[in-house]
Amino acid sequence: MAPREPGQRRRKPPAKNKHKKRRPSSRDEPPTSTESRSAGTTSQGLSSAALALLNQENARNIPIQQLRRDREREREREREREEEREKERKRERERTRAREKELRKQREKRALAKEDARQATTNPRKQAARDGYRDLGDPQIPYETAVQKPRDKKRSSRRVVSGAILEEGRGEARGLRGGALESSYDSSVEKDAIYEDHGRKLPRNKRKKIWILVGIGVVILLIIIIVVAVVVSKNNSGGGSSDDSSGPNTSGLSGLSPSSVPAGAPSWLNPFVWQDTTSFNLTYTNDTVGNLPVMGLYSTWDDSAAANEHAPALNQPWGDYSKRPARGVNVGGWLSLEPFITPSLFNYDLRMGIVDEYTLCKYLGSKCESTLEKHYATFVTEDTFRDIAAAGLDHVRIPFSYWAVQTYDGDPYVFRTSWRYLLRAIEWCRKYGLRVNLDLHALPGSQNGWNHSGRLGPIGWLNGTDGDTNEQRSLDVHDRLSKFFAQPRYRNMISHYGLANEPKMTFLSVSGVLQWTETAYALVRKNGLPDSAVVVFGDGFRGLENWQGELTDLSTSQGAALDVHQYVIFNTDLIVFNHSQKVQFACDNWSQQSSASMDRATGYGPTLVAEWSQADSDCAQHLTNVGWGNRWTGTLGTLTSPYCPLKDSRCDCNAANADPSQWSDTYKQFLLMFAEAQMSSFEKSWGWFYWVWDTESA
Repeated sequence: MAPREPGQRRRKPPAKNKHKKRRPSSRDEPPTSTESRSAGTTSQGLSSAALALLNQENARNIPIQQLRRDREREREREREREEEREKERKRERERTRAREKELRKQREKRALAKEDARQATTNPRKQAARDGYRDLGDPQIPYETAVQKPRDKKRSSRRVVSGAILEEGRGEARGLRGGALESSYDSSVEKDAIYEDHGRKLPRNKRKKIWILVGIGVVILLIIIIVVAVVVSKNNSGGGSSDDSSGPNTSGLSGLSPSSVPAGAPSWLNPFVWQDTTSFNLTYTNDTVGNLPVMGLYSTWDDSAAANEHAPALNQPWGDYSKRPARGVNVGGWLSLEPFITPSLFNYDLRMGIVDEYTLCKYLGSKCESTLEKHYATFVTEDTFRDIAAAGLDHVRIPFSYWAVQTYDGDPYVFRTSWRYLLRAIEWCRKYGLRVNLDLHALPGSQNGWNHSGRLGPIGWLNGTDGDTNEQRSLDVHDRLSKFFAQPRYRNMISHYGLANEPKMTFLSVSGVLQWTETAYALVRKNGLPDSAVVVFGDGFRGLENWQGELTDLSTSQGAALDVHQYVIFNTDLIVFNHSQKVQFACDNWSQQSSASMDRATGYGPTLVAEWSQADSDCAQHLTNVGWGNRWTGTLGTLTSPYCPLKDSRCDCNAANADPSQWSDTYKQFLLMFAEAQMSSFEKSWGWFYWVWDTESA
């Protein structure tokens, strides 16, 4: 194109009208023979054949612009469909990558497990685990090292409490309620992995990648093992030990030879299979006192510590509890399980009926030992007792169960493992100047039929076909316990010795329980339990005034005390109180009860409150039993109406179970006043023990 001169206008090319084109018509084409014949036949109209031809001609004459618009719309729809197909292909690629990633993880995990199994054949600790035994009885049961898969679900729990479910016989217990709880474990991924491995052959490049990843994992694992061995070796050679007991700790074993443990030694005597070895003496011994093992204990101890400036050191007398009341706390839900304290251990479908330690261990079988020892090792640690002392408390009540001492035919409970942790807890209390209230929380046969006695259901202690047998078994347990704790080692440590937690004397024979209490008291004193240890027995929910004149031989000796548990939430007459009324009740009624019970003219005499709480609702998960309702909303047993202070449809557990960050200043003020009112009332007795120090979610 030639260049334009300056100022010269550029000519527009003539407009093209590509759409203007003469439409063909039937007149431009010669008529067919049919048309000719039709035209010759008539001049008045078209024949049917001519009309059909005309319609065809008209169809061919549709405007080209309309056709193009239709084609454009069709292309647009096709593009949209293609875009949607591309999005779906992209989503499918993402799903495929996710599945492949999960499959790689599963294969790596299995490869590591195989490698671990291979190494176990030459690993003395794991070999010792396989050779160990749970019990020395006959038949011997091989120790199992299987560990229960950890569960991810955690339920919130607030203002948690413990105690009788139906205080003073109010309400009727009923079976499991509600729907099923879904398991947090998804087996679909594992099934896909199995199909991938065994159902079809993987491509060569994928197999190569898998082997590379497995090799890297094995190398990393070996490096970790070497580093841990070096660190442990340094610690044992004078580098110091860590106070961190948040996870499994087996420090100290590197200096020991597995051959120092006899072949066939039970797991509870074999430190090479213990979940945690922190603060234990790991030198093997099968020595016993009172036929109970002393494993884990060092030969020396120091009783010079004091809990705080207001409490005497352990090696100094405490004095009169009526003048210096105990101020303590319970470490409940630890060595005796309670579902509301550790709901994660009971996170099963309700239809499985796992509602207590009995049904849990029955279901887990050989895995119960490793599952519960993991709980023992992590739920309560040295930090627990350090914090208790720092809070200004001076006593600790430690609930434990009879299977720490002995198990019987048909018992699924874990034998003897909790005993080691009980002994270590006492040593930690010694370190921080805390005196110990030993509380036998679960007796053979169950003394109350509640889940914290080990088994929910019928009472078989002093009752039923095995009542006499279980009566003697419980005395046998105390015979061994009292001989063990009569050692000089515990003379300054054991301030209280509990015979039976919460025997349900509203059901059991009162005279039978009183007779057993007198027998048990005489037994433990004869075995050398020091006079400084107060023997404690439960009030049995009879009402404190009914204890006047009972067990007078025990009360006059100052060596025994009545144990009462005070709550407002297990009684429909009390849970309905508003906050002001609950504080007032604690100030007036409980104060009067403490004073009356301490007076031998109106009550038993020496009295202490071994459980109490600030809880003002029974909404905490599993508090009234796994899967049961509550009084607060009127869903427990035979209740038909709510028993929160509003007593209508506004009674719900959402606010009651709210996170503490959502508590109002008014509610916090109530909690403070409620606690102060109770402490003031209970210090008119021999003191108190708060329930409970910790829960999973508190």
